Amino acid sequence: MAARIGRFIEGLTRITALAGGLVLTILIVVTVVSVGGRALVFAGLAPIPGDFELVEAGTAFAVFAFLPWCHLNRGHAVVEILTMHFSTRANRFIEVIANLLMLIFAALICWRHWLGTIDKASYGETTFILQFPIWWAYAAGLVGAVVFVIVAAWCLVRSLMEFRPEDGPAISGEAP
Repeated sequence: MAARIGRFIEGLTRITALAGGLVLTILIVVTVVSVGGRALVFAGLAPIPGDFELVEAGTAFAVFAFLPWCHLNRGHAVVEILTMHFSTRANRFIEVIANLLMLIFAALICWRHWLGTIDKASYGETTFILQFPIWWAYAAGLVGAVVFVIVAAWCLVRSLMEFRPEDGPAISGEAP
């Protein structure tokens, strides 16, 4: 059962990260075309209107889209100067505490992001140039935030399962 859940979570994070990568790639193209348009104004070209608004919204989505994948794969920065000298059991306990704190952090971000999305939608605020509702960007980021909470909960469960047996799989920062 745990393996099936793990595969589902990995697939979900992979799709989310790929969506973030696609958006980031599109933003790169938009930026290059827009900068090229600025440089070639004399030739009748022009920058893309609202390019910075698109980059702001897309980058926010991409960051939230990459967070779940990073956390699932233990990709956050780890300071091992002390933990490399700890026992396997101590490192697993630290992993449980870190995942509990990350779940709390992810839930707090998601909750506040939800409130921000509701707030932006209720005021009908739009971007200056393109005039698209700001809450669209908030809602797009909220998708990644929700997936982050799901992944953080799974990682806590996974670390609790790894904490039990002494001969379980090695985790980041511990000696084999």
